[in-house]
Amino acid sequence: MERKKCLLHICCAPDATVPWEKLDLEYDVVGYFYGNNIHPEEEYLYRKEAVEILGNYRRGELLFEDWDPREWLDATRIYAKEPEKGKRCSLCFYLQLSHAAKVALKRGCNVLCTTLTISPHKNVSRIEAIGKHVAARYELEWLSRIWRKGGGFQRAVAESRELSLYRQTYCGCLYSMETRGFAEKDMR
Repeated sequence: MERKKCLLHICCAPDATVPWEKLDLEYDVVGYFYGNNIHPEEEYLYRKEAVEILGNYRRGELLFEDWDPREWLDATRIYAKEPEKGKRCSLCFYLQLSHAAKVALKRGCNVLCTTLTISPHKNVSRIEAIGKHVAARYELEWLSRIWRKGGGFQRAVAESRELSLYRQTYCGCLYSMETRGFAEKDMR
């Protein structure tokens, strides 16, 4: 029987370690890194390089969005003053997963999944609701997986260390960077 093709939305390389490995057992996996929510560009490039390292390690197909944060910034600007984990984050998840769904269709994938549910800092029920909505809108199957369960997050941290993957200290967006007191000169 032919395996289904799953587009794995990757938020960052460390968070993709465990999901990619597990999905490889059941699906033909296409990794997809959006990154337009990442700021500044140097940070995007660090994260992209880490995703490339993981893609080479997994020997999988990997796709990248060209870094162009304008659409993301324009869309999220109305929530600039929102706290972390607020409406801005929901919109960010929606934008990322919508782009992933469009790419899934172009690449012949019929299943959509995300690495976002591995983080203990993210609201899983919110991500799941957004993922189901986006998948239905694009007539894709939403693969509901909570990767952090069963020690998934701890395994991802350990594997990312083994592979020397760049691990970021903030979600990546301009607003998170400002909230945490980073300046562009402080990066890396």
